[in-house]
Order: sequence, then C-alpha cells, then structure tokens
Amino acid sequence: MKTVAALGVVLLAAAGFAVHHFWTGRPHTVAVPPATRAAVPRPSPGPPPAVAAKARLVVDIAGKVRNPGLRKLPSGSRVADALRAAGGAVPGADTSALNLARLLADGEQILVGAPAPLPSGTSPSGPSAPVSLGTATLDQLETLPGVGPVLAQHILDYRARHGGFASIDQLNDVTGIGDPISIA
Repeated sequence: MKTVAALGVVLLAAAGFAVHHFWTGRPHTVAVPPATRAAVPRPSPGPPPAVAAKARLVVDIAGKVRNPGLRKLPSGSRVADALRAAGGAVPGADTSALNLARLLADGEQILVGAPAPLPSGTSPSGPSAPVSLGTATLDQLETLPGVGPVLAQHILDYRARHGGFASIDQLNDVTGIGDPISIA
C-alpha cells in the first residue's frame, strides 16, 4: 500500500511538472515598442578633434628619397603616404622591394632603394670573399656551400699529405667529394 501511495505522489508530481512545462512553453504575444529617431544609431564622422590630434605616428624615411628624415603622419597612413611626405624617391631608386600599400606603425623606419636588411641572426648564403683551397682554415672551408666540418677536415688532411692542390682534378681524390660539376 505504501508503494502505491508513493507511486501516486510521483505521478502527481510528474503531471504537475508537465502542465507547468506546457503552460510556460506556449507562444505569447509581445508588443513591439514604436521606433523613435533617437534609437537609430548614426555613423560617427570620425574621432573628436582632440583625439584625432593624438592619433599620429612618427616614421623615419631614409635612403634614396628627396627629403629623408622623421615625418609625422596621420594614423592609418601607408608606406606610399610616407614616401610622398619625403618628397618621393630620387630618380633611379628601386622601390620594388617596398609594399606601398602596407599600413605604417609608429616608430618604424622605411628604407628606400636599399636591399631589405637580413633578419637578426642570419647571414647571406655563401662566402663573402673567395676561399683558397690551398690556404683556407677549417672555419673558412665550412663557409663554402655543401662543405661541413667533416668534409672541411678531409680537405685539410689531403692538403697536409700532398702539399696542396696542383689542379682542380685532385679534388676528386679527397674523401667525400665526387666528380666536380662541369660548368659550361
């Protein structure tokens, strides 16, 4: 009997929950307030003059321009604007390395007509000066393309045993070097 009473209470609670859920889930009519002109947002014509005066950036324009130096430009300026502010590039200056459409950042330098600087910690590929196989040190030999520490040591060992290189063909006798590539 207690079980039937408990089951009746559970069913009564479930029925009450179902009625409540049905009642709150039915659609309601909602009144829409009338539109007013003040509620429509207007686009801003720009920042207030006090803010616009502060929104400036300073860039350093150097290289092959008519008037190099610091220039104050409005925020949102591009490289082309900075180049124009410096009087333009001098005749013959190569501006192909510049992205004229790039947005400027405050404090940056624009270098006109010069190769782009290498990223920090990198060096140009290959040696900066010719390397003599007859006199080069281990470090100098390692600057040659395709020559690592092992091959550089083999070159030094061959040079010590044979007194240097008399011809380019003797490079084939160095362990680790194959036939040289013929250059026509």
